[in-house]
Amino acid sequence: MDKRESLNIKKPQQKSSTKPAPSGGGSGKISGLSNKTFGLIKFVLGICLLPFVYTSSQAFFKEFGLIGSSFQWAFFGGIISFLLIYLFVWEPLFIYDKGHKVLEAIFQFFKPLVNVAPNLLPIYTIVIFILYSILSVFIREEWLLQYCIFLAGFTLSLHLVFAAKSIRGKKDFLKANYIFGFSLIYILNIMIVAFCFSLIFRGFSFVNFSQDTYFLAKNIFVVVFRQLFSV
Repeated sequence: MDKRESLNIKKPQQKSSTKPAPSGGGSGKISGLSNKTFGLIKFVLGICLLPFVYTSSQAFFKEFGLIGSSFQWAFFGGIISFLLIYLFVWEPLFIYDKGHKVLEAIFQFFKPLVNVAPNLLPIYTIVIFILYSILSVFIREEWLLQYCIFLAGFTLSLHLVFAAKSIRGKKDFLKANYIFGFSLIYILNIMIVAFCFSLIFRGFSFVNFSQDTYFLAKNIFVVVFRQLFSV
């Protein structure tokens, strides 16, 4: 009789060729280290900008003191009015946000500027000076210029306060974004206002403002360098 035997042959098990995915710990550490390095660079650059914050302010008010006292009071009145409203009455954040969106729409063709320009440029202050240049062709009265200077102080304060608040809210290493970012914003804003004033007032010289800012900052760096590396 034929005997049928069932052969139970075990096939060798194939080893899985899939290897465990490498953990992202290494890349995470590298990314964290690069962020800290970049933050340290921005922190150093921010410290280097601080002398220019001081000297640009000093040079600005030196030139500003050469114009009429009524315009000086108008400018400081705009600054004080905004601060009083901001501190005791109401925070006009939506006004700043509207200007932010306008600048985003203007610079949407160039992505890096979309992220930078809204914080850097005081859109309302620039618009005030543009409107004055148009209206002054038809209205040659001192009160128009006084209102313009008042609104320039008001809108400049609005931009600086909310730009600083926006940057301060971001977490970063050594507060590098805040020190570097706000210093850069402040210097650029002072330069824009100084340039506009030089177009309006004969006594205000943008060239003198720029030279004083540079040479005063240069003297500060020279003194600090000598103190640090003197034997």
